[in-house]
Amino acid sequence: MELTKAQLAKYMDHTMLKPKATKEVIDQTIAEALEYNTASVCVNPYWVKRVHEGLKDSSVNTCSVIGFPLGANATAIKVAETKQALADGADEIDMVINIGELKDDNDSFVQEDIQAVANACHEQGKLLKVIIEACLLTDDEKRRACRLTVAGGADFVKTSTGFSKWGAKVEDVKLMRETVGPDFKIKAAGGIHHKDEALAMIAAGANRLGVSASVQILSEFD
Repeated sequence: MELTKAQLAKYMDHTMLKPKATKEVIDQTIAEALEYNTASVCVNPYWVKRVHEGLKDSSVNTCSVIGFPLGANATAIKVAETKQALADGADEIDMVINIGELKDDNDSFVQEDIQAVANACHEQGKLLKVIIEACLLTDDEKRRACRLTVAGGADFVKTSTGFSKWGAKVEDVKLMRETVGPDFKIKAAGGIHHKDEALAMIAAGANRLGVSASVQILSEFD
């Protein structure tokens, strides 16, 4: 698949989730996203207000993570965290599922957990992406997690936090696409450092990419 530099940039959630990120690092991330016109800037909840302010008057969205990176928060906490992020200016929310409950076959809880956060997002007209942390799941669990994400009313299913054993893999994106069908959106995130890797994820079915190496990838066009 061939895309222009500008087209590829619009697939990217330009990401800065490192715990040691300072104001200076966050501001640099904002500036890079504005320069390349990425889809969004994705940050931890504390930085949402600063990012939202920095991106005003642009087409770049503000994205934040919820229940991150482990997913083992109470649903009420995930909802409260989501509402705070939205109040601070988030346009998109990336939440982590309760991985342990998925592995315990407690599908009703996993779906309800997703649904509660989806409702909070959609009441404000915002998007929800659901992180299944594919590296910790069997193929059957990945399929169940995808189906529960769709049933829970989310907008995207996402491969990874980027904070576990490994990130996005092409074969996982293909499996996810086969499971959710042609129309539901998929985000591939974690370990994407080069243009050919980004394009391979898109070819496999990804609609969005979570990347901290956006500048490095897009500079390959030069």
